[in-house]
Amino acid sequence: MSDDHRIERDSMGEMTISSDRLYGAQTERARQNFPISQLRFGRRFIEALGAIKLAASRVNRDLELLDATLGQAIEDAATEAMNGALDDHFVLDIFQTGSGTSTNMNANEVIANRAIQMLDGEVGSRSPVHPNDHVNMGQSSNDVIPTATHVSALVTIERELLPALATLRDALSEKAAEFDDIAKAGRTHLQDATPVRLGQEFAGYASQIDHGIRRVEATRWSLSELAIGGTAVGTGINTPADFGSRMSAELSEILEVEFREASNHFEAQSARDAVVEASGALRTVAVSLMKIANDLRWLSSGPRTGLGEIDLPAVQPGSSIMPGKVNPVMAESVCMVCAQVIGNDGAIVIGGQSGNLELNVMIPVMAHNLLESIQILASVSVEFTERCVRGITANEARCRRNAESTAALATALAPVIGYDKAADIAKRSLEEDRTLRELVLEDELVDADELDRILDFRAMTEPGVP
Repeated sequence: MSDDHRIERDSMGEMTISSDRLYGAQTERARQNFPISQLRFGRRFIEALGAIKLAASRVNRDLELLDATLGQAIEDAATEAMNGALDDHFVLDIFQTGSGTSTNMNANEVIANRAIQMLDGEVGSRSPVHPNDHVNMGQSSNDVIPTATHVSALVTIERELLPALATLRDALSEKAAEFDDIAKAGRTHLQDATPVRLGQEFAGYASQIDHGIRRVEATRWSLSELAIGGTAVGTGINTPADFGSRMSAELSEILEVEFREASNHFEAQSARDAVVEASGALRTVAVSLMKIANDLRWLSSGPRTGLGEIDLPAVQPGSSIMPGKVNPVMAESVCMVCAQVIGNDGAIVIGGQSGNLELNVMIPVMAHNLLESIQILASVSVEFTERCVRGITANEARCRRNAESTAALATALAPVIGYDKAADIAKRSLEEDRTLRELVLEDELVDADELDRILDFRAMTEPGVP
């Protein structure tokens, strides 16, 4: 064999592997078996796998099941994996064995070979560190991959998504306060309705995001429950009885996020309900974000021939053919992310139905989609906040004009002049293209002072407030 390749062996025989690769025979078989896409597990998932292998080595050393020298090398190698130093050696496609066994063995082989390097051994020899006997001690792919899914998802939610959503909510709340005194036409069915204040619309958007935060936070309880300790089918075969609880404690310490052992390992391995639940919360956030982004597109439409009640920051030219055109590109980016998240949720729901007897067999694609949804929602929320929401300005003159022009102001007149007369005035307002105020004064239905009281936009948008 040439210097640029080596031979490694597994239970099925020999495989030829590039000498600069730390993975072994099982990973190489899977790499050849699944050239399906360009999709790979991302940084957060590899971080979780490294943390699991690090925690397992610590627990096994504490239980005096693993030699201290070998354990220390495994822990050093697992730490490198956790921190991203070995990412180039995690090469497998998302669309692989449904348990994720290939990716678990990818981690076992890379960490074993890196530990062998640290101990001045021969890479690929499986000695003195063995990928199954030592790195995978007390574990099965069937509890490791579900655990990595929960760990990576909850860590990403805590570190990325929740802070991003909180910042967006706060920015919307600031705009709500800034625009509180600006009256404008309300719209239902995309038709003119009674006035609202621009600040009230933005307060509604802030509340949507706040509700989304609460929904995502509610998934913590389910995602913090870990399958590790169940091994092959949930019985915990080949592992100490307290392995799962010890592992949860170690992972909590390593990642500074609270985890606990699954209350029932059969549920934790045969079902992926927590992933389905979390994805459902993310889908709801996506629906909220799409509504908000589309509203901002409508409200800023024009600028001359649309609603034009707000102006969005101009971040780039909008057309390759129409000079000077500027488009609501940040809002459009949000909408595309939301569409992807909703699609991801559909795949996750189908995956959740594939818990066959003691194991779900669509874990990799569910994990990938969940993490993608978390990460792109977090990223787009940050950019949307900084490049769009913070820079929104109100077109107060347009808002005021639209508030005065809506024929739905007749709603406030109805208690005074009656529904039928109010309906007639509203109809004439549209037919003659005149304001309701002009027609009421012209017909002397009420005097000017009384009309000012009736059409007080602040009072109209805060019924019952003195």
